[in-house]
Amino acid sequence: MPEEGYVFHTYGREAHLRYAVASLQTLRRHDRNRPVALFCSRLHRDLLRERQLDRLFSPVEVLPEKHHSIMGFKHFLHRFMPFERNLYVDADMVWCRNPDLLWHQLSVYPFTVTGLDRADLYFGGPKNLGVFLEYLRNRRGRTMARFGLTYLPRVQAGMIYARDAGVTQSVCEQAAGLYARRGETHFRRSEVPSEESCEWGLAMVMAQNAIPVFGWYQGYNSPQLDYLPGLTTYTGDFENVQCKYFCDRFIYEIRGLKNLRMRDFFTALFSRLLRRQDYFMVTPFALHFSWNHAKAPFEEFANRVWAGYSSAHTD
Repeated sequence: MPEEGYVFHTYGREAHLRYAVASLQTLRRHDRNRPVALFCSRLHRDLLRERQLDRLFSPVEVLPEKHHSIMGFKHFLHRFMPFERNLYVDADMVWCRNPDLLWHQLSVYPFTVTGLDRADLYFGGPKNLGVFLEYLRNRRGRTMARFGLTYLPRVQAGMIYARDAGVTQSVCEQAAGLYARRGETHFRRSEVPSEESCEWGLAMVMAQNAIPVFGWYQGYNSPQLDYLPGLTTYTGDFENVQCKYFCDRFIYEIRGLKNLRMRDFFTALFSRLLRRQDYFMVTPFALHFSWNHAKAPFEEFANRVWAGYSSAHTD
């Protein structure tokens, strides 16, 4: 069993498989040695074999249909641990730097997820001005009291590290148990069950079991940062990437507003009023296209990569 490796998972639309192939291509710019496993639907495996792209991943395993959902995979990570030390990453990521330092930092944890010690206003809440109403209602506080929590961390499950199978299984099983009680929480429910978030359950379990999150915001050493138009610059096929990183947490969180004009207005207003305009430009280890309204540049890149492989196969 290899010591360290990345774990991707795909199912559903062919586009998700294209994401994984494109993400892997950027990863191989910086890490040519660590293996990359893919757990995917049978259809995705067949598509890879038809184009002779299954050689890009090792191993390639069929993901059972009952695990074709966010919770179906991320609440059952203990069943998908092909390496001694596993880094589970979403497929809609561009890798921007050599990840050796990231692996070194993660190596001390039996299990961890990128996140923050305190959840922001948007965690499990609306991604618009309704977030201020959520703050006034303080339903977050009632959830914490009901489940005996003294704090609620923010989890960004696009990057999960697991070394200890026992700890990983315990966390996943507890998170699945909390999901069954989701009606007792303040977290938003999706109209599409397969799109429900696994993150709040993982966050609550980590708080209950004193499992630290892995710092999401680490300045120049940030493991992953979000791609957002107007706050991210890049060249060509993401060979060089920089993200605008506000030093003040409150100012930085305003980036979550979907309306760009409103986002820029409030960022300028509060940064001036509070005199917190400091920022610097960061190249994270990975650039995450987690916001659906900002995914177009990655989709275009993934389609170009896929077309390039398809053309090579035809030739």
